[in-house]
Amino acid sequence: MTPESHAPTGTDGLPSGPPPGCPAHGLGPGGLHRLHEAEDLGALYEQLRDQHGPVAPVLLHDDVPMWIVLGHAENLHMVRSPSQFCRDSRIWTPLKEGLVKPDHPLMPHIAWQPIASHAEGDEHKRLRGAVMGAISTIDFRSLRRYINRSTQVIVNRFCEAGEADLVSQFTEHLPMAVMCEILGMPDEYDDRLVEAARDALKGTETAIASHSYVMDVLSRLTATRRAQPEEDLASYLITHPARLSDDEVREHLRLVLFAAYEATTNLLSNVLLTVLIDPRFRAQLNGGQMTVPEAVEQSLWNEPPFSTVFAYFAKQETELGGQRIRRGDGLLFAPLPANVDPRVRPDLKASMQGNRSHLAFGGGPHECPGQDIGRSIADVGVDALLMRLPDVELDCDEEELSWTASIASRHLVELPVQFAPRPPQDVKEVPHHKPVAAQRSDWQIGIAQPPATAPPVPQSQPAAAQPQPVTAKPQPVTTTPQPVTTTPQPVTATPRMVIATPQLDTAQPRPAQAQPQPQPVPGPPQPGVAPAPRRRGVWQRFLSWWRGY
Repeated sequence: MTPESHAPTGTDGLPSGPPPGCPAHGLGPGGLHRLHEAEDLGALYEQLRDQHGPVAPVLLHDDVPMWIVLGHAENLHMVRSPSQFCRDSRIWTPLKEGLVKPDHPLMPHIAWQPIASHAEGDEHKRLRGAVMGAISTIDFRSLRRYINRSTQVIVNRFCEAGEADLVSQFTEHLPMAVMCEILGMPDEYDDRLVEAARDALKGTETAIASHSYVMDVLSRLTATRRAQPEEDLASYLITHPARLSDDEVREHLRLVLFAAYEATTNLLSNVLLTVLIDPRFRAQLNGGQMTVPEAVEQSLWNEPPFSTVFAYFAKQETELGGQRIRRGDGLLFAPLPANVDPRVRPDLKASMQGNRSHLAFGGGPHECPGQDIGRSIADVGVDALLMRLPDVELDCDEEELSWTASIASRHLVELPVQFAPRPPQDVKEVPHHKPVAAQRSDWQIGIAQPPATAPPVPQSQPAAAQPQPVTAKPQPVTTTPQPVTTTPQPVTATPRMVIATPQLDTAQPRPAQAQPQPQPVPGPPQPGVAPAPRRRGVWQRFLSWWRGY
C-alpha cells in the first residue's frame, strides 16, 4: 500500500505540502495528514470525516501509510469480521517491504507478540481462554469492598491538607493498588511501581528501564506462584488447562496490568473532571437523576480511555466505508471519532444514559476482557471519593488544565482541587451501632379515676394498659340478666382521657399485683461497671459479612 493508493478519485492533484505562507501543517506525501503532528486530533478526525467519509487515509511516523476508521458502524464491522481483518502485523505490507524500521516509535504497539490480543484462530482461543478463565474467578463483591477500602486509604494521605492533585495523588494510584491485589502482589504496590508504570507508558528516555523494573516484578510473581499457587489471577493463569509457559504468563500479566492501569487511570480522571467542571452533570449526580455507573458510561462515550488502538490488518482485498482496502493494509481502530459519529450521535449534548453501545472497550473476538474490572474501579472509586469529599471543587481555571496527547490516548496532566480539611478515617474500624440513648420514665395513657366520693364506674381498657391481677380466677359465663340501674351519675364521674404519671394516680390505690411491672430501660453504663455484652442481631451480622469484617 502506497500513500498514492489512499487518495480517492479527484485528489491525485493535491500538492505534496502546504503553499508558502499557508498555516496548514502536518501534511505528507499525497497531501495526507500526519496523525502524530496534529495539535488537535479531535478536530483533525472531523476534518478527515468531511473529506473522505468514515474511512480516511493518514500517515504515521516516517510517513508510513495507514487507514483510520472513523465511523461507528465501520469500526464494528472491522472488529467483528475476523475472516477479513486480524491483529497479526506480520502480514502488514509496509512492514514486509521494510518501510517500518525496528526502532519505529509505534513498533512496541504494532509488533506481533505471542499474546491473546495479537493471536488468531486456535492460538487465540487458547490464550484468551486462559485470561477469561482467570478473570472469571474474581469475586466482584469482595473486589468492590477492596476498592472502597483502598480509596479511603489513598484519600487519608491528603484529606487533612484541604487540597490535592487528583491525578498524581488519586487516579494514578487507585488502579495500581487494585490491580496489584488482583494479580496477587499487593505488597509490591508502592510509589515506585506507579512511577515506573507511568514512565513506561509515556515513552520517555527512561521508559526502557522503567519497563524492565515492572517486568522484574512480574517475573518474581510468576516464579513464586508457579512454586506455590494461591487464589489470585496469576495463579489461575498458571494452573489453567491451557498450560501457559512462564513467558506467556508474564506477558499476559504485563498486558493486563498496563492496559487496565492506563485505561482506568484515564477513565477516573475524565469522570472526575466532568463532575468538577459541569454543574449540570454534578447536579444530576447529587439529585439522583444519574447514578455513578451511568456517569461512567457517559464519560466512556465522550472521552474513551484510548483514542485509537493499534492495529488491524486486512487479510484479503475488501471494501470498507467506500474505500478500497488491499490485502496487507493497516487500519486503526478509533473509538474516539466513532463514538461521536453523527450517524449515531446527531446531538452530542444529548444524554446517553442506559446506552452501552460505545466502542471504548472494543468489540468482537478482541474485546477488552477486563472491562468489568475497570468499570468497578471507576464506579466505586468516584462514588467513595465524592462521599468522602462532597465539597471538592476545581482549584484552577478550566483553561489552565493540560493534557499529554498521543495517537493512542489523551492523559490529563493534573487536576488540582480544594476542599474542607477532614481527619483521616480508620479503614479497619468494624461497623457498629452507637449505644441507645436513655429513655424517659414510663408514661401511662388511660382513663382518669373519678373522685373518691363518686360511685365506681366500670372501665374498659386494653389488657396491655390495665392487666388483671395474676390471682384472679376466670368467672363462669352466665346469661342471667343483670338489673339495670337508672341512678344518675354525677357529672364529675364522666370518664375523660388524660395522660397521667404514676405519681399522680393516688386517688384510688390499686392492688400491687395488678400494676404493670416497668420494663428496665437501657441507660448509659455506670462508671467502673462493664456493660453486659449483647449478642449481635441477624441484621448486624449480615452487615458485617457484607462489608467484609
